[in-house]
Amino acid sequence: MDRSDLLPAGLAALAVILALYFRFRTRLPPGPWPWPVVGNLYEIKPVRFRCFAEWAQKYGPIMSVWFGTSLTVVVSSSDLAREVLKDKDQQLADRPRTRSAARFSRNGADLIWADYGPHYVKVRKVCNLELFSPKRLEALRPIREDEVTAMVESIFRVCTQPEKIGLSFVLKDHLQAVAFNNITRLAFGKRFVKPDGTIDEQGIEFKTIVSNGHKFGASLSLAEFVSWLRWMFPLDEEAYEKHNARRDKLTKTIMEEHTQARYKSGAKDHFVDALLTLKDQYDLSEDTIIGLLWDMITAGMDTTVISVEWAMSEIVRNPRIQDKIQDELDSVIGQERIINETDFANLPYLQCAVKESLRLHPPTPLMLPHKASANVKIGGYDIPKGSNVLVNVWAIARDPTVWRNPLEYRPERFLEEDIDIKGHDLRVLPFGAGRRVCPGAQLGINLVSSMLAHLLHHFKWTLPDGVKSEDVDMRETPGMVTFMHTPLQVVARPRLPTQLYSRVPAEI
Repeated sequence: MDRSDLLPAGLAALAVILALYFRFRTRLPPGPWPWPVVGNLYEIKPVRFRCFAEWAQKYGPIMSVWFGTSLTVVVSSSDLAREVLKDKDQQLADRPRTRSAARFSRNGADLIWADYGPHYVKVRKVCNLELFSPKRLEALRPIREDEVTAMVESIFRVCTQPEKIGLSFVLKDHLQAVAFNNITRLAFGKRFVKPDGTIDEQGIEFKTIVSNGHKFGASLSLAEFVSWLRWMFPLDEEAYEKHNARRDKLTKTIMEEHTQARYKSGAKDHFVDALLTLKDQYDLSEDTIIGLLWDMITAGMDTTVISVEWAMSEIVRNPRIQDKIQDELDSVIGQERIINETDFANLPYLQCAVKESLRLHPPTPLMLPHKASANVKIGGYDIPKGSNVLVNVWAIARDPTVWRNPLEYRPERFLEEDIDIKGHDLRVLPFGAGRRVCPGAQLGINLVSSMLAHLLHHFKWTLPDGVKSEDVDMRETPGMVTFMHTPLQVVARPRLPTQLYSRVPAEI
């Protein structure tokens, strides 16, 4: 054998030996047999949570999957989720970071990618007590309602144009506009998209930064899973640094604008003002403030769009459910005024529809990965320190052993049983649970509920002519979040007096 062939052959043999060593020295969960070096990478189908749910039928609700030489344990039952997220939560509260996540989070200086420790506890306290407190969420309610009424106005303009009456349109386009403005106004106090649809210079820069961030985050090479191959796959350091510099420059410019405005008129309730005001009290670095602001952007923008589009796809395919929600809205709200968030408590069936949508279509179906900070046992199996753990929320919410007719979209199931969706009931986990539960869960529920309520109160929704409910593409796109594979096409017809379709602007 040529000496040049010895190194790769030796490395492959070492990988096999290490895999065998781990498998027989420790009692790892069962799973597909890994190939040398690549593990199971090339067997995993693009829509990973569906692939893992299929494998769980063969290997059981806890299994080992090898991403290269990195062990990932996937759990797919509510009982095992309780062990991961509650019973053994402290040993599994760290985060594995890809090279891109490490750079963009300043090595975990934010909240999402921070390991569990004093820093995480501090910024988590800031989120719970300051940013997402009931008082602040209520203070920001006018902004949320402003943007939702702007969405209603834009849809009304489209569906009442004489040449477009009765024609279908892509609902996602309108959802993205309202989510974009909502999140940027809550975080930065900035409405980048103007009422006429134009975007200012900062808005264009912001959209470019978000788009580039998604591209970097979605780019994974074999080197992310086989550390000793990283020298063969160097990162484009210049591109990463340029992206970070653009993001920081825009954020710092907005922060400086807010600092000057606070001296003139006092602090507002936007998250950027809150963080700048709390900077000294909580000893927050500039990296942490920037990281927290961008955590809110990345965690809140796409997930809201995804949740509402999936909910509307189910409702438009089930006219009975649409009629029932609209009957409730007409009974409680009537047709002479528009809904606001204070009405939610009197709309139980609408709330059940939101919960059922988040059960069937969680926007992050595998949650974010956890990392073992110590050796731990789950389900009687050994989980070595450094292993990653994924909770298949999508599979748990469709488990026929705990849900009756789990594939049926039936909001009534949440009327029959009081089921919490914010981390207490481990059968449905759209926001996670335990130490890493999403601190913005209530804000997310409010946004989705408000958008869904306005869409159904203001309009009657149908599928395009000739399209049956079974024709709607209910597949998901690959990725960490689950957009519909084919954007939903719908027909909207106004059902309220014309004067109720105008935006209700608000400034705080």
